[in-house]
Amino acid sequence: MNSETHSTTPPASLTIASRKSRLAMWQAEHVRCALHKLYPSCDVKILGMTTRGDQILDRTLSKVGGKGLFVKELEAALAEGRADLAVHSLKDVPMELPEGFALGAILEREDPCDAFVSPHYESLEALPAGSVVGTSSLRREAMVRARFPHLDVRPLRGNLDTRLAKLDCGEYAAIILAAAGLKRLGLEARIRARLDASQSLPAAGQGALGIEIRADRADFAAWLKPLHDERTTLAVEAERAVSRALGGSCEVPLAAFAEWRDDALHLRGAVSTPDGRRVLRAEEAVRSPDLAAALALGKRVSADLEVQGAMDVVNALTTMNRAAGPNAAPSGPKS
Repeated sequence: MNSETHSTTPPASLTIASRKSRLAMWQAEHVRCALHKLYPSCDVKILGMTTRGDQILDRTLSKVGGKGLFVKELEAALAEGRADLAVHSLKDVPMELPEGFALGAILEREDPCDAFVSPHYESLEALPAGSVVGTSSLRREAMVRARFPHLDVRPLRGNLDTRLAKLDCGEYAAIILAAAGLKRLGLEARIRARLDASQSLPAAGQGALGIEIRADRADFAAWLKPLHDERTTLAVEAERAVSRALGGSCEVPLAAFAEWRDDALHLRGAVSTPDGRRVLRAEEAVRSPDLAAALALGKRVSADLEVQGAMDVVNALTTMNRAAGPNAAPSGPKS
């Protein structure tokens, strides 16, 4: 049966694989509701799963296998036929999908920026010297260290509720989170300051949801097509092209953010050392791009960063993390 036939024949049932965290389940439910509106007679179920990324909380992601730890179990469910779709925060999806898998749809983006969250302080600028700032991201860590070297940045793992609980019990003076997650869970009031892209350049794909399917399921791709947002897709594909070219992973403080200004797509990329002392930046734009032009835009930005020495930074960090190995000492508060 071809995709045109599938697009007019509604599915009888679909199963969505999702992590069990509250935010991940919200995202899966968001997709489930959207599918119900499209196909009212379809029985859409959610298969909640615990991934290795959710289980390993005493080490940073860069030391235990990277962002792929959040998606491997969900991909196994797709491969085995236990699920038809997997819903991901796109920033958690590796730049190269395993053979046999594809992104069936990318939904309209929520706020892509980072958020400053603190019970007592209005902004990073207001924090006293020595204040402890928590983040799970090397990119955010480098940003804070570059702009505020007097602050004490420490690792913060766990789901959104766990991170907020650690903040509220006084382990941190402030934490940096993705604004999108807080907004999706109705926690926008916790945001004390929104860090725009000029203050903290977002990660590739931040704020966007991707729906992964098996590559051989053209029927699923056809059914998901109405959920696909083209402008978001072109933006995040340009961003992911930067990360892909530079071997981007959670081992490297790498940012890539594309935004539309009228009919032009503007892309900024940055690579830095974790201490924030060296920051490389590049920016390019293209008018009225198609997918090929968006990918070429990402390659131009990555090439500019490479000329500035980005691969030296990437290779040094990758080598350092491999030397540390998966059994490196757990990361935690400094003594």
